[in-house]
Amino acid sequence: MLDIAFIRENPDIVRAAIKNKNREGIDLDRILVLAEERKNNANEISEINRQRNVAQEARDGEAGKRLKEELKAVEEKHQATEKELVSLLIKIPNIPSADTPIGPDESGNVVIRQWGEKPQFPFAPKAHWDLGKNLGIIDGEKAAEVSGARFVYLKGDMALLEMALMRFGFDTLISEETLKKIIDGAGLTVSSKPFTPVIPPILMRSQVMNRMARLDPIDERYYFEKDDMVFVGSAEHTLGPLHMDEILKEEDLPLRYAAMTPAFRREAGAAGKDTRGILRLHQFDKLEMETFSKPEDGLAEQNLMVAIQEYLLQQLKLPYQVVSICTGDMGFPDQRQIDIETWMPGQDAYRETNTSDYIGGFQARRLNSRVRRTDGTLEPVHMNDATAFSQRPLAAILENNQHEDGTITIPEVLRPYMGGREKIEAKK
Repeated sequence: MLDIAFIRENPDIVRAAIKNKNREGIDLDRILVLAEERKNNANEISEINRQRNVAQEARDGEAGKRLKEELKAVEEKHQATEKELVSLLIKIPNIPSADTPIGPDESGNVVIRQWGEKPQFPFAPKAHWDLGKNLGIIDGEKAAEVSGARFVYLKGDMALLEMALMRFGFDTLISEETLKKIIDGAGLTVSSKPFTPVIPPILMRSQVMNRMARLDPIDERYYFEKDDMVFVGSAEHTLGPLHMDEILKEEDLPLRYAAMTPAFRREAGAAGKDTRGILRLHQFDKLEMETFSKPEDGLAEQNLMVAIQEYLLQQLKLPYQVVSICTGDMGFPDQRQIDIETWMPGQDAYRETNTSDYIGGFQARRLNSRVRRTDGTLEPVHMNDATAFSQRPLAAILENNQHEDGTITIPEVLRPYMGGREKIEAKK
């Protein structure tokens, strides 16, 4: 949620954000009127309370009774104004950063840089769904019988490969030595404080998801109306509220967390898209990063997360490109969104495997997560979330490391987690 003072002082910037994020229909003029009414109501309540104190000291019971009735009426008006104002404020999207490209949809996204050489094959490379089926390690057909479309069984070496990938991710995030190497390699000036591993809930109250600004569109969520609970679409959804309604100490920041959870998404509106394989599932595993920082460090924190993502993919030797997501394609609470798309030779395309969202103080203001500065002042902390690994890089590993006989070379960095084995091949 945006600060009302910022909206009042920068209405043109807010209107541009509403337009560029395709959120038109928000009555900004009404919001400004309500904000003024709320201010006037608060002043009136303060004045009535002052008069009540005077009446009490003068032992003027009649005036006290009259002022009590006046106070009740103004407080009711104030509550109604506050309720309407907040209901409108939470519809305003975050303001995109100055370096976010303006565009209507994904066509406006901009490639920032590329890394790695695309592999050349003396044969026609297969897509991961064919490779997985032939090896007996991805089974979408049986999953469709059991659970429906967009579910899969990962079996045998594919299950082990995912465990190896996630453990490699965790080992990177909890190692200060590795983080220092990543920071130095990226030329960043940021803390090397490691991430704290967390096993968070995967169900959360809908009102808390709403405070995270991630409840809408509700069609994307698995919502249980009877319990008023929502399945997380990513671990960030329950990592973000870790410090809800708390005041953090400036000297404790940054706070960094990492969690691997199942993620659940309805994929509403994705009919016909990526119906095969593991790129667009209703349920998948995801290792997520979440950080809380001082406002002046928020952007650098996102740059660190992107550097971590690039390091992980480079260690896997997977070619990728870093993409700046435009206003019309970025998330509602995002101030700056950077995605990484990894090369999939079996599909002859780069596909999104990682995303990082710099939220600024937008979520923290809704969550009431604040930092007490050394001078005693309070302000919202700045929040970031980013993907370390989901199951999507598994598809890239299969497609980039395939051989004509259908076997897959295991990336060297993952071999220690798979008993030193070098290849995945069909079981005899």
